[in-house]
Amino acid sequence: MDGMDSFIYSLVLVPALRELLPKSGIEATAGNVGYYGGVFFALFMIGYGVALVWGPIADRFGRVRTMMLSILCFSLFTMLTGFSTGLLSLAIFRFMAGVGIGGEWSVGASLVSEDWPEERRTMGAALMHTGYYFGFFLAAIANYFIGSHLGWRYMFFLGGTPALLIGLIRRNVHEPVRWEKVQTTMLRSFAELFSVEYRRRTILNSLYLIVSLCGLWAGSVYVPSAITYIAQREGRSVADAAQLASYSSGLLGIATILGALVVPALADWLGRRVTLGLFYIVMMISLWVAFGQVFYMQAHALEWFLVCTFFLGLGGSNFIVYSFWLPEQYGTKCRASAFAFTTNIGRFAAAGFTFLVGSGVRHYGSLGVPVGLTALAFVVGLALLPMGVETKGKPLPA
Repeated sequence: MDGMDSFIYSLVLVPALRELLPKSGIEATAGNVGYYGGVFFALFMIGYGVALVWGPIADRFGRVRTMMLSILCFSLFTMLTGFSTGLLSLAIFRFMAGVGIGGEWSVGASLVSEDWPEERRTMGAALMHTGYYFGFFLAAIANYFIGSHLGWRYMFFLGGTPALLIGLIRRNVHEPVRWEKVQTTMLRSFAELFSVEYRRRTILNSLYLIVSLCGLWAGSVYVPSAITYIAQREGRSVADAAQLASYSSGLLGIATILGALVVPALADWLGRRVTLGLFYIVMMISLWVAFGQVFYMQAHALEWFLVCTFFLGLGGSNFIVYSFWLPEQYGTKCRASAFAFTTNIGRFAAAGFTFLVGSGVRHYGSLGVPVGLTALAFVVGLALLPMGVETKGKPLPA
């Protein structure tokens, strides 16, 4: 459900900003929509970055309690986004939604890795993360039936529904035995990340996540907007463009889920680093071809962009690797802190990167080249991968 809430904004970015920009005295040109869309993506990621605080909280007070709080936070503020009256309220609600959503992955991955049997742990982590991409699919369906008919605000209202899961989690999910045997404090668990044992891998893991996040937020998240612009350029109606954006989001989610299902087998066969590198390459090529080339085609751009969308979704499966690779590198006393820090600290860098993309969109007056250039981040990631810790075949640390 956090995937659904994350992707709702991507689906309704264009209609939401076309309504809210004039209310704030700003003309709703394509350049301004792209620029302020990047600004709000950046604010969301800054909130996501602040969510690193959930890790030490989970190490001290438990995985399940912390997860319930994070779900409540992102559900509440996603729903409140539907009441936005201008850019300021939209900024506040998106920031706070980011804080909530940023906690669920780190806490959930730690919980699954500690609670599932060793022989099924890799697949369990992959299945957990796949739920995020099912959220993309749910958001696409909702936008097709709700957003395209009732408007963008109702999509955010729908984003409050994950809060209904809190009662179910409280009754049926219990703390891992591993965590119950370890006593720590928030400060101690966080400081452990920079000990002699963990410092190098913490820095490298953070850099890997920056690469993946730049590709996700500056690339695939712009897919619905790109589809919307291409469809309207080809003479489609606003309603048709919204529905095509939903199709693209659904395709993105399906491709990522398919990739997620093969990631565990590849990682157990080729190793964690090689598997991550393969998905880096797919993402790098897909970004440049989709946004740097196909976006500007004068004929059949829509069809070919949808083909590229499938490969963008497939490349997005690189995030699945982190769901089991990161927990394998740290002990129980700091596992959630490590996951939260490495996956969220990179959001600040990715926020700046996305803001840079937004500025590029404003300068060029289109999404194409600025987003396509984010493929360069994966070149850096490929160069750094050989330095990472290989955990293939090793048990989860105590």
